[in-house]
Amino acid sequence: MHDEHATPEPDENPEGYSRRSVLRTAGAAGAGLGIGALAGGGTAHAAEPGTAAEAAPGAAGESEAAAPAAKGRTMIGVPFEGRGTVRVGIIGLGNRGNGMIDLFLALDGVRVVALCDPVKDKTASAAAKVVAAGQPAPATYTKGDHDFVGLCERGDLDFVYVATPWDWHFEMAKTAMLSGKHVGVECPIAMRLDQLWELVDLSERTRRHCMQLENCCYGRNEMRVLRMAHAGKFGRLLHGAGAYNHDLRGLMFDPDYYEGPWRRLWHTRLRGDLYPNHGFGPVANYMDVNRGDRVTHVSSFGTPSLGLAEYRAANMPPGDPSWKETYIESDRTISLVQTAKGRVIRLEHDVSTPHPYSRINSLGGTKGVFEDYPERIYLEPDHTDDAWGDFGAYADWDHWLWKEHSNPPGGHGGMDYIMLFRLMQCMRLGLVPDFDVYDAATWTAPVPLSHASIKAHGAPQTIPDFTRGLWKKERSGVDSQKPQG
Repeated sequence: MHDEHATPEPDENPEGYSRRSVLRTAGAAGAGLGIGALAGGGTAHAAEPGTAAEAAPGAAGESEAAAPAAKGRTMIGVPFEGRGTVRVGIIGLGNRGNGMIDLFLALDGVRVVALCDPVKDKTASAAAKVVAAGQPAPATYTKGDHDFVGLCERGDLDFVYVATPWDWHFEMAKTAMLSGKHVGVECPIAMRLDQLWELVDLSERTRRHCMQLENCCYGRNEMRVLRMAHAGKFGRLLHGAGAYNHDLRGLMFDPDYYEGPWRRLWHTRLRGDLYPNHGFGPVANYMDVNRGDRVTHVSSFGTPSLGLAEYRAANMPPGDPSWKETYIESDRTISLVQTAKGRVIRLEHDVSTPHPYSRINSLGGTKGVFEDYPERIYLEPDHTDDAWGDFGAYADWDHWLWKEHSNPPGGHGGMDYIMLFRLMQCMRLGLVPDFDVYDAATWTAPVPLSHASIKAHGAPQTIPDFTRGLWKKERSGVDSQKPQG
């Protein structure tokens, strides 16, 4: 879904790869993972950022990982400052950023003030969209990889939106908060456990919100299931599943789609679930993770890495730079996540084998089950004889956002627009955001932890409590009430 388009760097080698990007991500795949050397087993605990993990607990239900000492006050329940107009800066104007700018421009009370991308043609094209929408010409930042710093330091910005390759997400989110800006980042928000803790600490210390812009949390089906779950239609919740099963082989070998080619290169560095957020976020919402329950451990298993090499052999000419690559990323990863209340969440990731698109998106409880792709439902007492029912019959359970915007513009079935509309609404009205830095860190933690678990032959890895104990307090989230007035 979030297929961000990379931007070439000025020090590319003759093969088209950015040396700086390669060095940066290679470091993330090694000692810089911040989860310790786990090839021999063990559990990645949340110790001080950047330090080795503690020893593994003997059983999945044992004591929670110790969180590092807080450096500021919690951001749970902290509202935005209300404002008449939200002034936005956008970093990254490739596939994702270029598409999302249209939706920012479609929203009332939002002004696109600044744009950043090292590719000047992309920046110029995006700036023309802003002017065509009747807004003043935005400031542009195109002078190399780090010109985003200048954008973040502007005094006339309220919100920074990051849609760049994964390597840059942490650094850009950090810079935005240190510059006094709220920030929203495409997923995953970072690739290392110590970076997730640093973003939590920075959000608390700077009093700026740092959000994972997970659009799938705003899908129509996801929001309908969420409301039904909270109303008790599924009974007491037991299990759920989410995934990113999406055949990206052609795109990953397309030199014009993922420049660099940054996304394919991650398959040479990590073995775990590289993209858990689309499936994990909605299911975490159903189960009120960080709002009365929390995820505690993850165990992951991975298949051999065969799909990309076979695709390369069948489609890439001799001499193509990809022939120098060795792929280690599991073609399919399967993770089981345990919650404090004993629930189980299954996560899957597969972008390198033939498969129709699926996020699985299922939820089960003591009164029935929902499964997506295709959508179907079975609830007692509505359904009998083990025959699936029509999910469309539950349209009255649609979230107020979908009742108010029944045919939203934009891609991904309208969820992108719903997400941005709601975020900008919260910022203008001074509301608490639907999700926060603790959700961002939780939904992304399976990236490094699944890699560690696979290396440790499936040994459970402790998922840190990024809320530092505040998960026990129930609070609202994406299942929001429509603002009055």
